[in-house]
Amino acid sequence: MKKLVIYDSQYGNTQKVAEAVAKSISGKLLCVSDTNTTDLTGVEILIVGSPTQGGQSTQNIQAFLGSIPGGFLKNVKVAAFDTRFSENKVNFALKILIKTIGFAAPKIAKSLEAKGGKLILHPEGFIVKGKEGPLAKGELERAKKWINL
Repeated sequence: MKKLVIYDSQYGNTQKVAEAVAKSISGKLLCVSDTNTTDLTGVEILIVGSPTQGGQSTQNIQAFLGSIPGGFLKNVKVAAFDTRFSENKVNFALKILIKTIGFAAPKIAKSLEAKGGKLILHPEGFIVKGKEGPLAKGELERAKKWINL
């Protein structure tokens, strides 16, 4: 079974989560900048991760998802994750903004489903401390449990 984890990372936190996920499922790991749609040929499980930037995935992830032809992911099991800061540690105004714009993972999942993928896990967010991280304590372990297929 061909399993693939594609990610983008700005400060290395999303990469660490992607590495933990890929290792947990014995899958191939690719940075989105080293990926094209031909890498998806024969994939049975596809997991995509990105840092959340302004409520979205990175431009690279968005461009990659946009390049996947409609229906191309038919019968492919898909999942999505992001890295984000904790909603619990922000002021009221920022909480309202977060509720309005959201996070990257649900949008990635929706895009994967729109290309024909079958969502197998609820989109998940992994917490970083501050803009550049590091990952919050226990997040890599939580990633391994999340992806436990």
